[in-house]
Amino acid sequence: LASLSPAGRCSEQLPDGVQRVVGGSQAQAHAWPSQISLQYYYSGSWYHTCGGSLIRQNWVMTAAHCVDSNLSFRVVAGDHNIDQSEGTEQIFTVSKIIIHPSWNSNNVAAGYDIALLRLSGSVTLNSYVQLAVLPQAGTVLANNYPCYITGWGLTRTNGQLSSVLLQAYLPVVSYQTCSSSSYWGSTVKSTMVCAGGDGVRSGCQGDSGGPLNCAVNGVYQVHGITSFVSSLGCNVLRKPTVFTRVSAYNSWINSVSG
Repeated sequence: LASLSPAGRCSEQLPDGVQRVVGGSQAQAHAWPSQISLQYYYSGSWYHTCGGSLIRQNWVMTAAHCVDSNLSFRVVAGDHNIDQSEGTEQIFTVSKIIIHPSWNSNNVAAGYDIALLRLSGSVTLNSYVQLAVLPQAGTVLANNYPCYITGWGLTRTNGQLSSVLLQAYLPVVSYQTCSSSSYWGSTVKSTMVCAGGDGVRSGCQGDSGGPLNCAVNGVYQVHGITSFVSSLGCNVLRKPTVFTRVSAYNSWINSVSG
């Protein structure tokens, strides 16, 4: 779909769609301990391509479009600066990739942009590495509900990846508004969450697969998986960042990851 750019994979070597936080600020180090960096191997080095959320000690949730290429992947948990070793990182190769069976890489607007990655081992939980809290099945947040996107994605359209984890305030845009003709129209489905759209703050390439973090009863939950932005740019007015709505997939997540 011409209107879409997967928030996506960020690749410096390989031509691809990508996604990163635009208009954000540096996150406090390790403030989002379930956020991981998904990295691919190319020509002797590892490169950040997407975000993800640790949902079990050996399972990560990310976007399907991040992993539908035939690459070798690893997950780095406990990271803040992806260009430096800080001593807090835990690194595991990905031993199994399970993409939602209804995902169609030629039609991101159909939805199902979700994948689960089994790690080669189990992380050790500590103050730097924690499991994400997922919302209850069917939960839909109200218009303007306060959330934060986090990621190492591009800091501006066609810009560079951030070396440190960034966060940006992105309030929810209701499905009713987001699916209206002046926003995303029928491109957005009810299995998605929209957030942002102020023309300043957004996800961008390299953020894909990472979380939309929303506090419910004082606890941050991962309500969205960063999926796509406008092909016109990351931070386009009335083109909010679009996320896979996690609460539409609880049963699938549980059936795969136990």
